[in-house]
Amino acid sequence: MAEIRITTPLTEEQTRNLSIGDKVFLSGIIYTGRDAAHKRLVELLDKGEELPLPVEGAVIYYVGPAPAKPGKAIGSAGPTTSYRMDPYAPALIARGLRGMIGKGPRGQNVVDAMKEHGAVYFAATGGAAALIAKSIKSAKVIAYEDLGAEAIRELEVEDFPVIVAQDSKGESLYEKGKAEYART
Repeated sequence: MAEIRITTPLTEEQTRNLSIGDKVFLSGIIYTGRDAAHKRLVELLDKGEELPLPVEGAVIYYVGPAPAKPGKAIGSAGPTTSYRMDPYAPALIARGLRGMIGKGPRGQNVVDAMKEHGAVYFAATGGAAALIAKSIKSAKVIAYEDLGAEAIRELEVEDFPVIVAQDSKGESLYEKGKAEYART
C-alpha cells in the first residue's frame, strides 16, 4: 500500500497503476454529483448531447455539501453512499470518467465498467466531513442549481485524502477486509 499524490485530470495509466489500499492525495479539479444529477447526465448522453462537465479524466465526488460558513469555500462535505449512482456510473465510465469518490461497495456493473475502461473508486472517510472540507479550496456550481446541495459543483482541491477501495483490476478493499476479518 503506497501513499500517492495525484493531480487531476487522471489518465488511464495512473488509474491502472493504483491498487486497493493505496492512500491517495488528490489535487486539482474534481466534480460533485449525486443520483439526481447522475440521472440527468445519463439522459444527456442518451440524447447524444454535451455534458456540463468535462468527463474525460474526471473524478466525481458523491457528496451533497453543507452550505459554506463565512470565509470558507464549502461546508461539511462527507461522502454519500455510492450504490445509488450504480445505475448511471457505467455510462460515465465508458465516456472517460476515471475516478469516483464515495463510501460503501459498488455493484458488479460498476466493477465491470471500471475493469474495462480503467477507472478507480476511492473511499472518503465518513464522519470526517469537516476535515475533508479543509482540502477544498474553492467550490462553484456549474450545473443543475435547482438541485440545491446536490447540484454539480466544480471543486478545486489540494491533498484531498482518499483510499483506493476498488481498483481497475477488480480488487475490492471491502471484500478483502471481510475475508481477512473472517479468518480471525
